[in-house]
Amino acid sequence: MKSAATKNAQWIKEQALALGFLSCGISKAGFLEDEAPRLEHWLNTNQHGEMHYMENHFDKRLDPTLLVPGAKSVVSLTLNYYNSEKQTDPNAPKISQYAYGKDYHFVIKDKLKELLSRINNQIGAVDGRVFVDSAPVMDKVWAAKAGLGWIGKNSNLLSKQVGSFFFIAELILDLELESDHPVTDHCGSCTACIDACPTDAITSPYQVDGSKCISYFTIELKDALPTEFKGKMDDWMFGCDVCQDVCPWNKFSKPHEEPLFNPHPELLQMTSSDWTELTAETFQKVFKDSAVKRTKLEGLTRNIEFLKPVK
Repeated sequence: MKSAATKNAQWIKEQALALGFLSCGISKAGFLEDEAPRLEHWLNTNQHGEMHYMENHFDKRLDPTLLVPGAKSVVSLTLNYYNSEKQTDPNAPKISQYAYGKDYHFVIKDKLKELLSRINNQIGAVDGRVFVDSAPVMDKVWAAKAGLGWIGKNSNLLSKQVGSFFFIAELILDLELESDHPVTDHCGSCTACIDACPTDAITSPYQVDGSKCISYFTIELKDALPTEFKGKMDDWMFGCDVCQDVCPWNKFSKPHEEPLFNPHPELLQMTSSDWTELTAETFQKVFKDSAVKRTKLEGLTRNIEFLKPVK
């Protein structure tokens, strides 16, 4: 006879898939002992650049029981965002696929709240919190512990079944659930991501210097872009997909089924000159509910200017 922890875990996974999540796995909440020295080294060597928020809540980042008192389980979930349609002008500045549609924070948070509501209705009063990339939670580490993939040489979570074009989120609950097991690493001797990174941000296998990453430059960095990276941005104006595009496991990516992640009709058709002449009106229309709004028009214009070749 199945225990309550097993039955509840199974039921939660079924509900997650019914809500459109790609996968769901569970791990036991507790201190991430192996991650503590890695995170400390990454911060001490300033690989987070100007992302000072990474220095905050060091203890909470490593221990979910400090985020949810009495937490017993971390439920990790992934949501596909792979888009088979791409920007049509090969010379246009590029946007990372994850930002094509509506800001994922809102889309996923709504799904997580619904899942938590269903858990409370089915299982009883469960204390828990939902997290989508905006709190001190080590998403990829928990997802790997829950068997949803392994952390690859580009530091992304990789899955043999679907690659890596997905978001990661979690529910931290004070509910005892049966845990899953990590999967093995399948990067092998491949160095495609390391070789392809335009700014050499992947300094060694499984080690990414965030302060050299194109995503960091185009989204997180508020100051002027460093001149030494002029000509090395591979035409990315918001985010970067290079290390995912070259990953062999992403040949298994399948188009997402979330209408809210579909791009604005004009976005993929915009030409290089359209981007150069980007107005506040077009920015507001094309990126109305998009994650791109985070850079504001000024930030995106700065990035586009930086991509222009020196005459």
